[in-house]
Amino acid sequence: MSETLYPILVIAVVALVTFALRAFPFLLFAGKPLPETVRYLGKVLPPSIMTILVIYCLRGTDISSSPHGLPELMSCVLVVILQAVKKNMYVSIVAGTLTYMLLIRIM
Repeated sequence: MSETLYPILVIAVVALVTFALRAFPFLLFAGKPLPETVRYLGKVLPPSIMTILVIYCLRGTDISSSPHGLPELMSCVLVVILQAVKKNMYVSIVAGTLTYMLLIRIM
């Protein structure tokens, strides 16, 4: 098999499997009401995953030395405020990331 064809076939197979896995729930529940368990998971998983991601990202924050976790704290507070006011996940994430990147450079 040629050096060019193999990576193209691998990408095609990965894309096909990804598409099939994402389409499967829609095909499975087409025309039927969602089971209560699926509705429950759809409600509780996003906040749970976001909480785990925040804890994971902040786990290495060193509060014993300067700047004592201030960039992380300020960025998190900004994200919470923006999310409460704007209710736009993308604005909150981008603003929080940019704020953090700016603060770690100047502090």
